[in-house]
Amino acid sequence: MSDVVIRVENLSKKYIIGHQKQEHHTSFRDVISNGAKSLWQGFTSDRKGLLCDHSEEFWAIKDMSFEIKQGDRVGIIGRNGAGKSTLLKILSRITEPTSGRISIKGRVASLLEVGTGFHPELTGRENIYLNGAILGMDRSEIKKKFDEIVAFAEVEKFLDTPVKRYSSGMYVRLAFAVAAHLEPEILIVDEVLAVGDAAFQKKCLGKMEDVAEKEGRTVLFVSHNIGAIKTLCNQGLVLNTGNLIYFGAINGAIEEYNTTRNKFISHHYLASQENHNPYIKEIKVFQEGIKDDHFQMDLPVHISCEFDNKEVKDIVVTVVIRNSQGDWLIHSTDEFSQYPYDTDDSLRRITIPSFILAEGIYYMIFALGTRQGTLYQKLEDIIKFNLEVAGEMSDKMSRSHWKGCLAPGVLQWN
Repeated sequence: MSDVVIRVENLSKKYIIGHQKQEHHTSFRDVISNGAKSLWQGFTSDRKGLLCDHSEEFWAIKDMSFEIKQGDRVGIIGRNGAGKSTLLKILSRITEPTSGRISIKGRVASLLEVGTGFHPELTGRENIYLNGAILGMDRSEIKKKFDEIVAFAEVEKFLDTPVKRYSSGMYVRLAFAVAAHLEPEILIVDEVLAVGDAAFQKKCLGKMEDVAEKEGRTVLFVSHNIGAIKTLCNQGLVLNTGNLIYFGAINGAIEEYNTTRNKFISHHYLASQENHNPYIKEIKVFQEGIKDDHFQMDLPVHISCEFDNKEVKDIVVTVVIRNSQGDWLIHSTDEFSQYPYDTDDSLRRITIPSFILAEGIYYMIFALGTRQGTLYQKLEDIIKFNLEVAGEMSDKMSRSHWKGCLAPGVLQWN
């Protein structure tokens, strides 16, 4: 008997994207008259012509084929727009493919976005039973798992409160607890876990590991956190612009992903390159006297972040530096800085001293928020730089001299 639980054959998904011509109105009267004209055309014209001035085909997934076996823990990796969420929606039967076919053996529990499968007017208790029924479980089966779900989600106090009043963190805790504990054969989890705090994310990863290793169930996990992917998954599926470019061992998948993303990012980021980043305008990483992103271990690394502070006050900037395997090496925020920032200051700078980071390629996360905990913007892996043994050091050591993640040459030896 075959142990393949998910088989995907020549899968493709096409969307039609409409583009509407931008009009420049010189007065409020023009806006009103053009709006009325468009409304009238909606009643008198062909609706297809009204939707947009022109449209184009967009293939979110192109001719994709693979097989996943029972008990596999598969990390799905790719840049934004690679097709990860579209693939999960098709596997979860939320959307239909344009062509190709999929076959799935067993019950599927999906957690693709905050509140997936929850009815906002129902209480937490009622939604637990509703989700169990959707998965095909009877009331007695759900009741056996009920206390375990509530304890894992840590929402006892709000169990009889409508979930529409839950915070996003409470929503995710309960949604994940339901999806993981109601014994699905296949568990599909998207980046939604990023909403939870660090302690809960760690608990979720532990539960997914138990589900896969101890219970022999299959897990599909999408995340930009390569460290979490590496810890949890044994297989990796790498997507790029809708194409499957690698499927195999997780270390090979991470290497392939790094090779692909290195073509798109550098040590300089401008917001004009993206259409959906309203706050962070420019990020630069540089060393004095170095013109490209091949930096030297014996020189400080300077980072500057410029942002739009017209609407966001009391800003806190957070920087994370991680290596090519996704390990967090430096996590720094200006929240506790002694520097007296002016309220109108729209630029933050930080310097990493020389002899801190070892030789290798590094990626950066930037987050913009407030001291009250509001997150306005988070950019992942939009900056990279290479650190090399160079200058005076190159004559004294081989390229493979540094074995650790860090190389703190400033440590004192007695």
